[in-house]
Formats: sequence, C-alpha cells, structure tokens
Amino acid sequence: MTRWQPDPSFYPSPRLAEKAPPETLAYVAMFDPDREQPDGIAVVDLDPASPSYAKIVGSVAMPNTGDELHHFGWNACSSCLCPNMPHPHVERRYLVVPGLRSSRIHILDTKPDPRNPTIVKVIEPEVIAERTGYTRPHTVHCGPDGIYVTALGNAEGKAPGGIFVMDHESFEPLGRWEVDRGSQQLAYDGWWHLGYDTLVTSEWGTPDTFENGLVPEVLLGSKYGRRLHFWDLLKRKHLQEIDFGEEHQLVFELRPAHDPTKAHGFVNCVISLKDLSSSIWTWYREGDHWAVKKIITIPAEPASPDDLPDMLKGFGAVPPLVTDIDLSMDDRFLYVSCWGTGDLQQYDVSDPLNPKLTGTVRIGGIVSRASHPKAKNGHLTGGPQMVEISRDGRRVYFTNSLYGPIDQQFYHRGFEGWMVKLNADPEGGIAFDEDFFIEWPKGHRPHQVRLEGGDCSSDSYCYP
Repeated sequence: MTRWQPDPSFYPSPRLAEKAPPETLAYVAMFDPDREQPDGIAVVDLDPASPSYAKIVGSVAMPNTGDELHHFGWNACSSCLCPNMPHPHVERRYLVVPGLRSSRIHILDTKPDPRNPTIVKVIEPEVIAERTGYTRPHTVHCGPDGIYVTALGNAEGKAPGGIFVMDHESFEPLGRWEVDRGSQQLAYDGWWHLGYDTLVTSEWGTPDTFENGLVPEVLLGSKYGRRLHFWDLLKRKHLQEIDFGEEHQLVFELRPAHDPTKAHGFVNCVISLKDLSSSIWTWYREGDHWAVKKIITIPAEPASPDDLPDMLKGFGAVPPLVTDIDLSMDDRFLYVSCWGTGDLQQYDVSDPLNPKLTGTVRIGGIVSRASHPKAKNGHLTGGPQMVEISRDGRRVYFTNSLYGPIDQQFYHRGFEGWMVKLNADPEGGIAFDEDFFIEWPKGHRPHQVRLEGGDCSSDSYCYP
C-alpha cells in the first residue's frame, strides 16, 4: 500500500527550512533580447564538489521566439502545509514560466531529470486573456490554494493589471483573483502575510510604457507606479492604498517577513525624481492599518556625462537603480541590488525600522564596470539584478540583466550576460566566490534564478 507523504522540500516553518540540504542546481531564465531565437531555462551546477561546478549543465528551449522570459516560480511550495487549505501531497515538481512579452505560460517538469527539464504544457495567451481578463504575466507565487500570477495588463494590455489564479495540478487558469479591486490600477509584484490574511501588491506600469524601454515623459511625469496596496486575502477585497508621493517611481519587489507572526516587509523604490536616489521602505502594522517608513536611501554617484547614456547625460550622475531585493530566511539580512552603480549591498534588518549596512561588493555598473576575479573581460556590463539566497543564508546568487530594451537604455556600451555567487558570513559580511563566474552564452541574457528545492523568495510559511 502506497503511503503518501509531504514533499521533502516542504517545511512548515522558516526555522526548519534553514536546515534544508544545500542546493545543487539552479534554474535560470534566459532570453534573447533580439527575439530571433527561443528563450529558455538554463540549469546551473551549484555543487562545489562537482567537476561541472559553476557551469551550465542543461537547458530547455521554448517552442516560440519573443517570449521574454522574466520571472517564474514553482507550482507548489511549503504553503501547501498551511492548516487553512492544506495540500500536503502536491509535489514541488513543475516550473511555471511566463513570457512577459508574449503572455504565454510554459509548464516545465523537472522530476524525471532535474538537469534536463521538459515542457509538458503551454498555455497560449488567448486562453489566459479569455479566462482571466489579463495579459503580461509577471510574478508567480505558489499559495495554499493554487498558483497566483500577477499580470501587468488587462486583456487589451491596458490598466487595470492584477492577479489571476491557476490550479497547481492541472495548471488551468481559473480566473481573476480580485473581487473588489478598489483604487488599484497598476500592477507588478504580489505577496502575502498568511498569518494576517493580508495580500500586498506593488506597481510598475502598463505594457505600452515599458515594453520598448522606459518612457522619459512617463517617468518624469510620475506616471509609473508609486503605491502599495493591501488586500483581504480571504475576501479578495482591496483594503488600503499607500501612495509614496510623486517623487518616487517604480515601487517594485515585495519581501514580507518569512515568520508568519511578523507583520512587516520590505519594498524597493527604483528611483527618486528629486535626486536620482533609490530607497528601501518597510511596511508594518500600526494599529488597525498598515504604514510605511523609508529606512534606506542610496544616493546617486557623480559621473562625467561622457560616461553616461543619453538619458542620464544631463544629470551628471549615475543612479543606483535598486531593481531587486531579497530577504534571508531568518528575516535578518536584506540584500539590495544596485543595478546602476554595480553594488550588491547587505543590511542587517533585525530591527526592520533601523537597518545597518553590513556588507557590499561591486561588480559591473554603468560607469564603474567593475570586474570579477574569474572574468576574462576586465570591464563588465550590467550590474547586480535578480538576487536569490539559499535557504540557510550562506550563499547568494545573482544575474545582471533587467529587461531587454531597458538594458540597452542604460548600458549603452553594449551588454554581456553573467551570473555570480557570494559567500555570506552568518554574522554579516559578503565576499565573491572567486571560482563562480558564468560568462553567459552570447545571444541570451540571464534573469531570474530559482534554486532546487526552494529558496528565500519562493516559499511561504504558516508556522513560526
């Protein structure tokens, strides 16, 4: 008689997830910015004892061109152990991989051979638009009751964007998540506090304002996203909006505390129209409402106009452009990607309203073009972008591409992809693994990283 057991990569609490075995593989989204060859998922060997360590050991190509693979996620994760809607026998087996430009979703099976995933289902954009009313799927999160996908446009590619839900076994799109969206129009990321029955969403813009690059008039007119939205997760109802103000543009990545008893999280604002700085904000519970506080400001760095792309020459400075953040499983360290200047920063956020800078490395950067000990080219393009942390917090991986047309806008000297790894001290401090530098194969650029068995931005927990 078969005895069903939960997937061994599921952990009821972040404390137990920290004790998980080290990851040995990474799955990395890669795309062709010229849209001439198919995008794909690359498989990278992360085992230091392996002869193929820090090499691409497998890949799968998408069946079409022009998808612009961007963010992706697992079909199921530790949230399946939650008491309110448990699905303990679902496997973390499939990768749900949207095309941000094509609105097509690919389902990849990693179980038969983890180094060579296979495509088992493709959901065409027409099906998604008809069943959900949305296009341009962006972020994928596995929840207790299904797969949540944020989408940046409605069926016509305009506002409002929002969230739709997919079944995490059949992968059929079920429909729009929101029952009452209130004032929310723009969309980007979405995540939750399961212990507080609260979902949070952030904002970018409609597809016509970014698909061919950032539009200066939209940016300078403060027409990109600048708000957080808080929702009743069970009633699917909009509860509260917080406007960061006209100065702040592009409110992006949501990183709620992993401990479900903690009612706080972090979000990055990419740029200030006042001084080109970037900022990190903490949201937290204040009485019966949610509040935010700016906790980190990262200033722009003076630069010669000769070293800057056209859209920055008049400012005489290179903005940090914080485009991604990630939070360690113990909720202690926040990692901040400064894609413009080339810094990857580590902050101790044990006190979420009073962070302390504990480590910095520099690689790439619009002006600095800092290198890596193993890089053949001494002047690297791109900068720290999509960052992912191992469950035990000891290893940090990141890639350098943001989005095809936007890469070109800011990195005017050309763009070559790469992926690196940092070693993290448990008490603070980061340093490059000098043996881990992947010069990405020409013709593709790397974006989001997912780690075998889960990582710090894939799972949610219902127990502390």
